[in-house]
Amino acid sequence: MSRDQNQQQRPVAIVTGATTGIGAAIAGALHAAGYRVFGTYRKPPAAMVAGVDYVACDVTDDQAVHAAVREVLAKAGRIDLLVNNAGVGLIGAAEESSLEQAKSIFDVNLFGTIRMTKAVLPLMRQQRSGRIINISSVLGLIPSPFSALYASSKHAVEGYSESLDHEVRSSGIRVVLVEPAYTRTGFESNALAPDQKNDHYAPARANAQAVLRAVMTTAEPPDVVAEAVVTAATAATPRLRYTAGRVARKVSLLRRFVPASAFDKSLRKQLQMPA
Repeated sequence: MSRDQNQQQRPVAIVTGATTGIGAAIAGALHAAGYRVFGTYRKPPAAMVAGVDYVACDVTDDQAVHAAVREVLAKAGRIDLLVNNAGVGLIGAAEESSLEQAKSIFDVNLFGTIRMTKAVLPLMRQQRSGRIINISSVLGLIPSPFSALYASSKHAVEGYSESLDHEVRSSGIRVVLVEPAYTRTGFESNALAPDQKNDHYAPARANAQAVLRAVMTTAEPPDVVAEAVVTAATAATPRLRYTAGRVARKVSLLRRFVPASAFDKSLRKQLQMPA
């Protein structure tokens, strides 16, 4: 079988934000699982995952999103899987961010997901098949002091995904959430800083940053998230949610079964916040 024939028979996946961290791990794992993978980037990658094709795409730009999808279609003829992974974090008190900064977080984490999804849905409906995996977070399930904007954007992704899944099932399409906990990706060093810092929050913000740095020393690797994505992508009948890793599973269970007052107390203790 020729290389072109082999590529034509492989399911086709798009992974946004595929140049580093979780995105790169997902792209590599899907390639290993038999997918023809197109990874998107906003800035050209310093290193490329073997076997992955790369496509320029800023998920905050409508034209760029549609151009990227057209490019994948021109090269592969179909899209079987979309993994919305591109995202941005921010560490700071909610009051310390301008409305413009809040909008910029949502423009990537939520509206970037919506843009990509809307761009592929018509084709998936035409194919009568497709799967969309949205990379959420356990912070889409629980509160996160000093990451309120990031957490709220992931809460929104959860609601959007679960609602959309009901709407598109009759077209042979499923929408799935993958929920990691802390993952060793450099998230804490790449997260944005608030653009309206307030001295009132400085000690607590510094504490939150220190706790996050400490947690990251024992956080699970991106491969754990990639494994969950492959499971979600290949399951004949996927679940709505897949937690990624031990900590994520524990947090999900605690959120569901522990009384709210006890969960609140435990959260503040874990984050070294006064009772």
